[in-house]
Amino acid sequence: MKIARTLLLVALAVIVNALITWLNNLPQDAGVDVPDGKVNSVSFAPFREDHSPLTLVFPNSQEIDEDLRLLAGQTHTIRTYASSKGLTGVPAIARKYGLKMIQGAWIGGPTVAKENEEEITALIKAANDYPDVITRVIVGNEVLLRGELEPEQLLSYIRRVKQAVRQPVSYADVWSFYMRYPEIAKEVDFFTVHILPYWEDEPLPVDKTAEHIVKNYQRIREAYSGKPILIGESGWPSAGRQRGWAVPSVVNEAKFIRSLVQVANKHGFDINIVEAFNQPWKSKLEGVVGANWGLYSVDRKLVFPLTGKVVENPEWPKRVLFAGLLTLVAVGFYAKRLAALSALPLLAFVGFAHLLSALQVNQTADLWYTSYNNMERFHALSIAALGIALGALLLQRGAELLRCAERCACVPVWSRYLFLTFVALAFYKAQALGLNGRYLNIPYPLIYIPVIGVLGLLALGAIGGERNWRLVLAEMLGGTENSRFRACRLSAWAALAGAALLVFEVHLTMTGTNFPTAYPIFADRLYAAFITLLTYSQMQGWVLLIAAVIFLLPPRFLAGALILAVPALIVGETYAFMIGHDFIEAHPDFGDRLQTALLYTVTNCQMLRWLGSLGVMALPLWAAGRRQNVSAPVAVSVPLP
Repeated sequence: MKIARTLLLVALAVIVNALITWLNNLPQDAGVDVPDGKVNSVSFAPFREDHSPLTLVFPNSQEIDEDLRLLAGQTHTIRTYASSKGLTGVPAIARKYGLKMIQGAWIGGPTVAKENEEEITALIKAANDYPDVITRVIVGNEVLLRGELEPEQLLSYIRRVKQAVRQPVSYADVWSFYMRYPEIAKEVDFFTVHILPYWEDEPLPVDKTAEHIVKNYQRIREAYSGKPILIGESGWPSAGRQRGWAVPSVVNEAKFIRSLVQVANKHGFDINIVEAFNQPWKSKLEGVVGANWGLYSVDRKLVFPLTGKVVENPEWPKRVLFAGLLTLVAVGFYAKRLAALSALPLLAFVGFAHLLSALQVNQTADLWYTSYNNMERFHALSIAALGIALGALLLQRGAELLRCAERCACVPVWSRYLFLTFVALAFYKAQALGLNGRYLNIPYPLIYIPVIGVLGLLALGAIGGERNWRLVLAEMLGGTENSRFRACRLSAWAALAGAALLVFEVHLTMTGTNFPTAYPIFADRLYAAFITLLTYSQMQGWVLLIAAVIFLLPPRFLAGALILAVPALIVGETYAFMIGHDFIEAHPDFGDRLQTALLYTVTNCQMLRWLGSLGVMALPLWAAGRRQNVSAPVAVSVPLP
């Protein structure tokens, strides 16, 4: 009977989770359907998971054929960004499926002059060989924005192509750069402007983007009348970090695309949507958000439909099911001991177990979906393993607080060092976010388990009769039993493991993803791997090396460092807005600029979750430090008689 009661509460927890998840994934109205379910034009880069122009791994003709056959039902025209290497066969396949093309040539700085020459030659040849397919050509994409060429150098390429082809010739860049360089505007036959509200210096919520697109289109039209304008890139990411009020999501991407089509039809705009397929290789440059702008996933599945209602995550039932199974395993381990509990403590324990299970499943699924190579998958699995291990220890400690399990001496020890490993992960991610916050994900999901663990133990302690919250949290980290010898020994092991893991990760970088071909000289390959080692935000070896230091530091010092990270991250995020060129122009007064930038920062829900999580993680460290200080023996001087 008591086991049936426990199973009933597990079922209740699963039902509550399913209800909440279902409500968050109800089909949503994403705006007016796209007419005929087809867009006018879409950016096409046929790179799949193992492909990358950075490492010179290109798709074969069969893969390109499959992609264009798929796109023929979704668009009338494709825009490409390069003409050489593995993309020379695209025009012939596009002709096969009745697609028109806006053909591009990828231009870089003077250090890649040879590659530039190959691109220009290939572009001219394709335009002349396939005049029935290629209707317009674009020389260069955001090369001025990247600062790789001066306007005069770019103009020489544009003029050369204009003399060699019959199609109209353009250059593509963000709209503001056409305003800065009128000499480029004068030379091109039509303007190709990128209007990407998500990436603007002053990011907008998706519901406010239509007016923004019209306004910036009109700016170009008023400045340069008489030439056609192509909105060469406009889109919205389906996953990644929030910027100000711009929130990536599947539903928001669908809303943006449908709204964009409506705006274009209303005003007669010529538009190209970025992009056809998610591009995993872009995660190296722009993080998760850079890889998720496609109408299709990397697996060639529609991210959202162009007609009808849209569901944020159609896979949610699977997640609820796995969370329920994980909860059954956890509760089953304590089944006999839980039988002695009254209804409220039992409900609290089952709820805690299911919450940890659901968070673990969601975290692992999201990390796996946004992992694009073996190193990132290793990262996802390692975080999952740490979370499961810490979650098991948290459940044991919760059972102890509810008086349904005997105290286990090893739990405080292992929970201490696993928790400190998550603290190391938090520091690693915080510094990466501070140094490169524009592109990196705000990593609050990575520390779901320790954060909810802290809050859950406080709740279970109160239900179990332990009112001293400092004691509850201090004992989570070993109470006063912190052996210096044990800490030094584990620190040494963490340092050795971290160094070995870094060597393995560098080796994986040097031998994987076509590095030997992209960097044929060993010294160049080693340097590229070294730069990856320093700048890549998913090197788990660094986490272990940081943990090796953290194991030896006083808990209160670590708590203070976590708390100090909160204002530091606020300053960093605010500063990133304030230095934007267009942001400065829009807010010339420093006070107004600071106030607006700070508003974007403190209303960023993802950032607030991250900052709040850092604060919660500081609590047990502060409590453990105070407990050690209180428990320390006090020397008393007694005068001799």
